[in-house]
Amino acid sequence: MPISFNQNSVFNLKPINVEDVRKEVTGLLVKDESVVMAFKTIRDQLVFTNKRIISIDVQGLTGKRKSFTTMPYSKVQYFEITTPGFMEIIPDSELSIMFNNGFTATFEFKGGVDIGLIGRIISEFVLE
Repeated sequence: MPISFNQNSVFNLKPINVEDVRKEVTGLLVKDESVVMAFKTIRDQLVFTNKRIISIDVQGLTGKRKSFTTMPYSKVQYFEITTPGFMEIIPDSELSIMFNNGFTATFEFKGGVDIGLIGRIISEFVLE
């Protein structure tokens, strides 16, 4: 399932190095904007910058067609994080973001992702 801000969905995201973010994203960045964290599914990516969240939906068999969707932190009304439970075999965590247009995006992170760090990053940019 593609990453999209058009549907309420949960995605299994794994962290990647910010250097591994698709090169096309750099063309979207504005002055003084930088990539803070990045995650991927099999083909798609979710990128947190210091100004917004960018989803990259890779389409088609060849993957040459891509859909980019962005949501600035200024549109975040509130968010919720769910930490992994004690002694869970697979330490998954979740992030739900409610935007001021009423849409809620929910993301599931696989493995040992520091969900608290993601919450602090969003808070820092939302509360500026």
